[in-house]
Amino acid sequence: MAHLAVSQVSVTVPVGGESSLRRSVFQRHNISFHEKSWAPILALDLKTKNVRLKNRYVVCMSVQQASIPKVAPKEPYTATIVSVERIVGPKAPGETCHIVIDHGGIVPYWEGQSYGVIPPGENPKKPGAPHNVRLYSIASTRYGDFFDGKTTTLCVRRAVYYDPVTGKEDPSKNGVCSNYLCDSKPGDKVKITGPSGKIMLLPEDDPNATHIMIATGTGVAPYRGYLRRMFMEDVPSFRFGGLAWLFLGVANTDSLLYDNEFTKYLKDYPDQFRYDKALSREQKNRNGGKMYVQDKIEEYSDEIFKLLDGGAHIYFCGLKGMMPGIQETLKRVADQRGENWEEKLAQLKKNKQWHVEVY
Repeated sequence: MAHLAVSQVSVTVPVGGESSLRRSVFQRHNISFHEKSWAPILALDLKTKNVRLKNRYVVCMSVQQASIPKVAPKEPYTATIVSVERIVGPKAPGETCHIVIDHGGIVPYWEGQSYGVIPPGENPKKPGAPHNVRLYSIASTRYGDFFDGKTTTLCVRRAVYYDPVTGKEDPSKNGVCSNYLCDSKPGDKVKITGPSGKIMLLPEDDPNATHIMIATGTGVAPYRGYLRRMFMEDVPSFRFGGLAWLFLGVANTDSLLYDNEFTKYLKDYPDQFRYDKALSREQKNRNGGKMYVQDKIEEYSDEIFKLLDGGAHIYFCGLKGMMPGIQETLKRVADQRGENWEEKLAQLKKNKQWHVEVY
């Protein structure tokens, strides 16, 4: 059985302004992603004496130590939808939602893991049986967006099928689980399993390490959790002093996910965070073609290879179709540098610097 141990922590949330904080009282606030406003998710009153930190709110909380078996598909936990918000603009091709789920602290997780979701209804291929589990990368830290250790956040793109001949939507072939989640309302129940996954766990043995994160679309989910842990929270056991570099590939500006959060980190931590966007429908690569994430990687290839040689971790998350182009680019760059890419890749994997989760 998988076990998670969550110990006592204090968490810091960066926001504007200077504050005095006293006792722990959590109060939720609205947050809008697409409108580019980035406000504190919590108003906090903490048990401290005249705590004044410029541009920061301090969250002092205790998450009790837990050793809980992973929730199996045969006995899923029934959680509750807290909120569902569309987080892309009107010109984005498709809809992506930020979904907060209350698990009551019963299903703890770590950054980089995934939850399974079982949509309601019957499996069409197995009459009488429930639907298969769908896995979704978690987009929050272990403390959740409300920093109480009781919620998780999923970043879900609604899967819609269009007939290639007629060009019309065919609802019978739409994604069952993604549409169920995006159509959910606060208070709705959702069956979850997990958490699962080890390959994308954020290594914290070296707080000064470099982390190069490459994503397409909703593959940015685990990186949001990483970055909140690095730059939004103040955890005594993890004081991040390294470099985080995010490459995000989407169709256009309206498709950018959590851009306001990432832009704020860029402003507040310019020496520790880098953020490069590949907008395939708006930008051109050096050859005049569409700008994809592998083109951005090639732009900075020399620097990326030097960082990898120095021990940097590199992560890939998103649609599996992203990997062939990325692998081809890395191989071409290695060849130009007089290196054998297959040998280099094998060494990266051996050193546990190479992390891939595609779907």
